[in-house]
Amino acid sequence: MTKPYTIIIGLEVHVQLLTRTKLFCRCSTKFGAPPNTQTCQVCIGMPGTLPVMNREAFKLALKTAVALNCEIADFTKWDRKQYYYPDLPKGYQISQYDLPFSHDGWLEIGDPKDRFERKKIGIIRAHLEEDAGKSMHDEVAGQADSRIDLNRAGTPLLEIVSQPDMRSALEAKAYLSELKLLLTYLGVSDCNMQEGSLRVDANINLHVDTPEGKVATPIVEVKNMNSFRAVERAMEYEAGRHYQVWQQTHQRLGDVPKQTRGWDDVANVTRGQRHKEESSDYRYFPDPDLVPVCVSEAQISEARKSLGELPAALRTRLENTHGIKPYDSDVLVSAGRGLVDYFVELAELSGDGKLASNWVQQDVMRTLNEQKIEIDQFRLQPTQLCELLKAIQDGQIDTGRAREVFIEMVASGKSAGEVMEAQGIEKVDESELVELCQELIAANPKIVADIRSGKQQAAGNLIGQAKKKNPNVNPGRLREIVLDLVGKM
Repeated sequence: MTKPYTIIIGLEVHVQLLTRTKLFCRCSTKFGAPPNTQTCQVCIGMPGTLPVMNREAFKLALKTAVALNCEIADFTKWDRKQYYYPDLPKGYQISQYDLPFSHDGWLEIGDPKDRFERKKIGIIRAHLEEDAGKSMHDEVAGQADSRIDLNRAGTPLLEIVSQPDMRSALEAKAYLSELKLLLTYLGVSDCNMQEGSLRVDANINLHVDTPEGKVATPIVEVKNMNSFRAVERAMEYEAGRHYQVWQQTHQRLGDVPKQTRGWDDVANVTRGQRHKEESSDYRYFPDPDLVPVCVSEAQISEARKSLGELPAALRTRLENTHGIKPYDSDVLVSAGRGLVDYFVELAELSGDGKLASNWVQQDVMRTLNEQKIEIDQFRLQPTQLCELLKAIQDGQIDTGRAREVFIEMVASGKSAGEVMEAQGIEKVDESELVELCQELIAANPKIVADIRSGKQQAAGNLIGQAKKKNPNVNPGRLREIVLDLVGKM
């Protein structure tokens, strides 16, 4: 059913950069330290201290901005974003306002409903800022008190702000998945949402169809979403809630609040938190303690050279070079560069990209998940697995028995040839297959009649009988011979 409105979504993604120290001091960014043990006079805002920019953080941010096709400013400065919150010890956050170091980029995503379609999501800006601390609320123990951990205060964040180009919750999830994949390939962040390395705020409103034309509702910002699935669910809920509110107040649009809401993942609802702030509420002004940063063409060129092959280009190469479908290339690329390299070597050795893709996606990836290991810890090298694929290609073994051999190879470390010999697997001569098929056809006139009447699936019974007589027969080839012989009768 067509809904009487269009969903408009823009996302603000905060990414913690992979630096050893904070953005403006030398305190560690390592996760999991006891509260307030990774702080100093600078990050807790003691009077008289001066911040110094972390060059590595700027380098990683520049690399990301280039990968996001952003325009890079040759002159950028730091600003103070004023607001009071208990976990913000200085009373302001060092960020960027009117002169961010990058702007006007884009990220291409696949249409969630059609992977052959691509869509560009605009990037308004990507800028650096420092993180705040963390408030810890003790509600379980019944004390109802709050404590502050300032270990995160000053951690380098890259805020990536998208255009409101997403038109569904699924598109928002697809954008986040592609962005996370890009950041992982770049090596600029571990994107661990459980540790706060990637956080998402969403801005959503509706364009409602009315007899007078489309009406835009006020924007609502949604926070506290701790997974991409939570973002999807929150957007689906908020769109419905938003429309209900608009229906009740559409005669008085000023009564529809422009607000910030929090996602309750247990109750599956958003809850109002406060009125949404405007930029003027933060009273931005240039930070007097930090000098502006000038970016040269040489630095931009160096950042561009350091990108390597990005996910979009890698998918295209796998499809064009190895003949696999977009879905398969997406699965492989999303699994990580290590698995892609494994697949490429296997495809080149075997000369069959589709067969290699099937085995990597189904058997290799399943084994990695079961053993909870990465591809560099996998027991079988591409050369070893290729030996098994060659046996399939040569008709020495069918896929079903090959999977049994694969399991034994992983367990024992033996080669495909050694396992096949131990299990008595050998190629059946073509003349033997024909002779066996003739024997089965003569002994099963009813099944033959069913096949001749158009019920080709009846051949499965003959294949089952053949496997009992000789487990080494190739079911696919056997089926071809049976249907050919019956067709000539």
